Amino acid sequence: MRVIAGKAKGYRLQSPIGLQTRPTADRIKESLFNIIQNDILHSTVIDLFSGAGSLGIEALSRGANQAYFIDQSKNSVQAIKENLVRTKLIDLAEIIHSDVQRGMTQLKERRYHADIIFMDPPYGKDLIVPTIAGIVQNSLLQDQGMIIVEHENLDEVPAEIGHLTLFRQKNYGKTTISFYTTREEGK
Repeated sequence: MRVIAGKAKGYRLQSPIGLQTRPTADRIKESLFNIIQNDILHSTVIDLFSGAGSLGIEALSRGANQAYFIDQSKNSVQAIKENLVRTKLIDLAEIIHSDVQRGMTQLKERRYHADIIFMDPPYGKDLIVPTIAGIVQNSLLQDQGMIIVEHENLDEVPAEIGHLTLFRQKNYGKTTISFYTTREEGK
C-alpha cells in the first residue's frame, strides 16, 4: 500500500496491526482518484472507517486542504498517525479515535463540513445506509459534495438516500465503488 501521486508520491503506508482492516487496493485507489482528480484540489475530506488512512492521505497528497480521519480501532489510529508523520501531511489532518457515528457528531458540533467523504466500512456489517444517513443527519457534506463508498459488489446500495443520489458505480472484481452526490445533474 503506497501513496500513488502528489507531494507524498511513493511513500509506503503502514497497515494497522491485526487482521481487522482491509486496505483499498492500489489499483482501485488509483482508478478512484483518476475519476475525482478535478474535485480534490483545495477540498476538505473526511475518511470514515479510515483503517490506515490511505484514501484521506492520497487526497492530501494530491492537494486537499484538510482531512479528518475517523476510526475506532486503536491500531488504526496509530497507523494513521504514523502514516501522516511519514508523509509529512500531519499538519493538514485531524484524527478522531471514535466509532463513526460519534465521530460524525463531533464534526457536526464543530461545524465541520467536507467536499468529499470516503467510506470504507467493514464488509458484511450493513453499515452503508446508516452511515450515509448519519452524514445527512449531521449535515457533514457541502452542497455539491460527494460521498464515495467502497463495498462488496454483492451489497445492494439504494439509488437515493435523503437528498443524495447514486450517480456512478465502478466494479473491481468483488469490490464496487459507489458515488453519491447532492448535485442535481449527477456530475
